[in-house]
Amino acid sequence: MTNADYRVHGAGLGLRRECIKDLLQTPLPQVKFMEVAPENWIGVGGKFGKQLRQFTERFDFVCHGLSLSIGSPAPLDEKFVKQIATFLKKHQIKIYSEHLTYCSDDGQLYDLLPIPFTEDAVDYVAERILRVQDILGQRIAMENASYYTPAPGSEMQEIDFINAVLTKADCDLLLDVNNIYVNAVNHNYDPVEFMQQLPAERIAYAHIAGHYNEAEDLIVDTHGADVIDNVWALLDKAYEHFGVFPTLLERDFNIPPVAELLNEVDQIVAYQNKWAESEQRSVSS
Repeated sequence: MTNADYRVHGAGLGLRRECIKDLLQTPLPQVKFMEVAPENWIGVGGKFGKQLRQFTERFDFVCHGLSLSIGSPAPLDEKFVKQIATFLKKHQIKIYSEHLTYCSDDGQLYDLLPIPFTEDAVDYVAERILRVQDILGQRIAMENASYYTPAPGSEMQEIDFINAVLTKADCDLLLDVNNIYVNAVNHNYDPVEFMQQLPAERIAYAHIAGHYNEAEDLIVDTHGADVIDNVWALLDKAYEHFGVFPTLLERDFNIPPVAELLNEVDQIVAYQNKWAESEQRSVSS
């Protein structure tokens, strides 16, 4: 995508209820878009409903879902997808994204589990994504997910599975930079080489987040800590390779004061400005 093709721009921040009051009272010039999990807000009224409306009237918004369970063996919950469609329309949400995982069968599993990397799974998941896109009347973005052990029966490499799903479903990519780093450590591959095999033209926006080091060779994707230098360096490499794309800071637990969150948003902006200026120099020279 070119810069003009992106539906949101600049640096973003996840909107969490824990800090909503402080965010309402804080100038946010560096925040160009925000993100919510629709499951946490569908049907919410009262004070929180009014506060959400204050933000959606002020900022561009994206939604990052938690329970679509695109790889589930259970039938697609089309009633839920229609609720999502209503929410997206009500708040004029620019992008709906979800995880390339599953989290349900007969009931909710409360975890995001890896889909087997197989050709059959590609076909199955792509068909479900196409149905979701048909109901919503728009493309969705699927996120490259963190995982700790490959699903039984996997026959393909992770990168080949992701790219095959994106192509067959003709959907977009939510590029999670931290997830690439986490998986690269946990499964012993080169994060830059992996990232550079993803399709630039399908990137809708990106996530960057912190994680927890359980052991030297095991990282847990928590979104509960500051972004580390190695992940910032990977984002820098991503902008160098793909050009600047919209990037959102995820922080779901151990949420610090808003000023600290904004320091990390400022770092995203600094990297974006660096590569935007570099692109401008290349064009003018």
